Amino acid sequence: MAHGRDTTVVLALVLLCGLLHGELAESKAYMVGDSGGWTFGSGSWSNGKRFLAGDMLVFKYAPGVHNVVAVDAAGHNSCSAPGGAVRYSSGNDNVTLTRGTSFFICGVPGHCAAGMKMAVTAA
Repeated sequence: MAHGRDTTVVLALVLLCGLLHGELAESKAYMVGDSGGWTFGSGSWSNGKRFLAGDMLVFKYAPGVHNVVAVDAAGHNSCSAPGGAVRYSSGNDNVTLTRGTSFFICGVPGHCAAGMKMAVTAA
């Protein structure tokens, strides 16, 4: 009897691994702002795109000129980063999306207020 149960457990694990691999294989990388990168005017770039949890956003920009700060909805609306907000400044930052809406701003003074902010919703 134990042999049948072992076979069932192994089969369940194989199926689970296949499902997980399928989800990972479907993840995509998106360059924010397309060829223009993360800059002024790229805040509407995500409009009309369909993102999934696990997809990666690639923020490309000139380090020292811009940055990326992951914020909450209030930070997005007020263009302010709460203490402890995750800040990226390499100029080539990869952010993996989780389910729900993620908010990003440029933390350089005046840039967010000039429209350098974005909300991305992943299913």
